[in-house]
Amino acid sequence: MAKAKFERSKPHVNVGTIGHVDHGKTTLTAAISKVLSDKGLAEKVDFENIDQAPEERERGITINTAHIEYETANRHYAHVDCPGHADYVKNMITGAAQMDGAILVVSAADGPMPQTREHILLARQVGVPYIVVFLNKVDMVDDEELLELVEMEVRELLTEYSFPGDEIPIVKGSALGALNGEGQWEDKIMELMDAVDSYVPTPERPVDQAFLMPIEDVFTITGRGTVVTGRVERGVVKVGKKWK
Repeated sequence: MAKAKFERSKPHVNVGTIGHVDHGKTTLTAAISKVLSDKGLAEKVDFENIDQAPEERERGITINTAHIEYETANRHYAHVDCPGHADYVKNMITGAAQMDGAILVVSAADGPMPQTREHILLARQVGVPYIVVFLNKVDMVDDEELLELVEMEVRELLTEYSFPGDEIPIVKGSALGALNGEGQWEDKIMELMDAVDSYVPTPERPVDQAFLMPIEDVFTITGRGTVVTGRVERGVVKVGKKWK
């Protein structure tokens, strides 16, 4: 089925998933797509189609940033899934630099890990203004006190890097459970998106200024030719307009 033409009828916000390798960023991205597609607000993108490169599939990790789109009742989102592996931190920085807000994914089974800290620091350094936390894999933890301890550690880590750790929403859930259609975890995906809707403000877009879009990446797509990606920092671009 051909992709429907995007009609801008809702405010647009750029978000993305950050966090340690294997804590569930890509699974969460796929789960958000699945749950919202069930409500008619997104085109479902499977996990395998987010980690598209052969090496990503072979190694089971995200290497390049991946992009999907979806809507909530209130907004349209462009979502960047960032790699968590330390070897690909440059790609994470590229993705984070586009974000109006980030979803920090932390495994409840592991707690904050080295790339959790590194990604929070990098989010601060590249100017990501808001973070919402998804405490993932809570279905693997039976001890409520352990969950509370992990939440406390995450809040302290966010505060250490000048984010308002005590105020940031933390949603506890299971991305894999939601992806598998388990109702209680699908509800947690909706709770997460409600938190993103309410906590990350709609950014002011300087549409009256000259068009500026820093280029993030360049692809060659069969049947389309050369395609560039990036975030429009200011101004407006229309179909058919040529730029240098």
